[in-house]
Amino acid sequence: MDQINILWADDEIDLLKPHIMFLESKGYSVTTANNGRDAIDLVGQRDFDIIFLDENMPGLSGLETLVRIKNLKSHVPVVMITKNEEEAIMEEAIGGKIADYLIKPVNPNQILLSLKKNLDEKRLVSEKTSQGYQQEFRQIGMALSDKLSWAEWVEVYRKLVYWELELEKSIDSGMYDILTAQKSEANALFSKFVENNYLGWLKDPSSGPLLSPGLMRKKAFPVADENPEPVFFVLIDNLRFDQWKVIQPLVQELFKVVEEDVYCSILPTATQYARNAIFSGMMPAEIQKRFPDKWIGDDEEEGKNNFEEDFLNEQLQRLHKAYKFSYTKVTNLDGGKAMVDSVPNMFGNKFNVIVYNFVDMLSHARTDMQVIKELAEDERAYRSITRSWFEHSPLYEALKRIAERPARVIITTDHGTIRVKEPSKVIGDRNTNTNLRYKQGRNLTYEKRDVLEIKNPADAGLPRVNVSTTYVFAKGDRFFAYPNNFNYYANFYRDTFQHGGISPEEMIIPVITLQSKA
Repeated sequence: MDQINILWADDEIDLLKPHIMFLESKGYSVTTANNGRDAIDLVGQRDFDIIFLDENMPGLSGLETLVRIKNLKSHVPVVMITKNEEEAIMEEAIGGKIADYLIKPVNPNQILLSLKKNLDEKRLVSEKTSQGYQQEFRQIGMALSDKLSWAEWVEVYRKLVYWELELEKSIDSGMYDILTAQKSEANALFSKFVENNYLGWLKDPSSGPLLSPGLMRKKAFPVADENPEPVFFVLIDNLRFDQWKVIQPLVQELFKVVEEDVYCSILPTATQYARNAIFSGMMPAEIQKRFPDKWIGDDEEEGKNNFEEDFLNEQLQRLHKAYKFSYTKVTNLDGGKAMVDSVPNMFGNKFNVIVYNFVDMLSHARTDMQVIKELAEDERAYRSITRSWFEHSPLYEALKRIAERPARVIITTDHGTIRVKEPSKVIGDRNTNTNLRYKQGRNLTYEKRDVLEIKNPADAGLPRVNVSTTYVFAKGDRFFAYPNNFNYYANFYRDTFQHGGISPEEMIIPVITLQSKA
């Protein structure tokens, strides 16, 4: 390890000689100053890894020195040392972005601990995290070798997301690569699990997970029935479980988490199918049968989700829920601002639906726009840009306003998304849909090992366009590409985020129940 350079500024520096000798015996290099001006000059001339700064020095005080040092080298951690325990002094120092705060008299071990915490914390935490995942790696691997139930798959996926978020902070990139490989193995096995069980869940809903059509009935309406406060059902399109985890700290500043749960998106994991199923409480085939004028086929140009409010109203009536409700869909910034302004009016309703399309737009934009590709080149960056968007979004502002009054909030999504890596050849006629993760059409030719095929759409609750309609869903991280110009499209779409197929990221998705702290 390179030698650590310390600057220690104190007007009684001579009395601290034993401390300095102790640090030098541990391999640290210590430069001293006995006033603020000399300390500032040294910071301007040399690079230091950390600065210890006495708060009560003649001339420039420690706090004044702190401000000037931060103006010169804002990234260098500064530890304030003082005899003064007044709260106002502490608050002012903390507001000046100090790294630590020590009260005199300090002993050498306190100084050493502060150094470890500020300079070695990342390495120490990284080592501890890597050790933790190494132990968990074996347990996850053993679990994957078993025949898992839905609940056990959820537990495995939660663990993989937890370690992915922990290891991305680590300086040990090797362990992150191992996790990525284990996730890939899990995705392949999950695809087999869905292939073996999905149609059985549809025949007997009690045998499997909560699916999209039951989300309102099982998760949203009971909250409205059991609580006097207004309920806000917030559907963020295309929100993965890991993306929820990165915005969770911001949400928890405003709300108490009553329940953090997941449910299973239907296939295709695409907005037209999954979200219409949520609002109607029906599988797509039943929607098409009961509302033929409101089901828009894949091959039609019209918007596929223009009747969500109608579907919700019909479901409420069917279940005898006499709620006064509102429905708001946000697809752009102006719509978001208008939604924020309307929050006070929403408190006059029992049930309020807010559909926010940002994450879905981001995923599609990432395919089409080079600048987004560069901003979100992998899962880490994708999560980061999601958090940044959320923190500065009208949706977060709306949640702040909701949190000011007694309310219940449900945050969920209609499906997730996966970064695709492996192209799979498919051939279809000109009426075949364009989605990269599922295809529906007639006379489809495809690699059978790469897909779940549904030759009788009725078995999967899906509309039949004609007598020979077949649906195929890409497994794991595969995506469909046509043989003509195959290499071009394979390279163009590889490492983009897509949805419509089978993976834990697309199908195991969050439904979070919150209560405002007001």
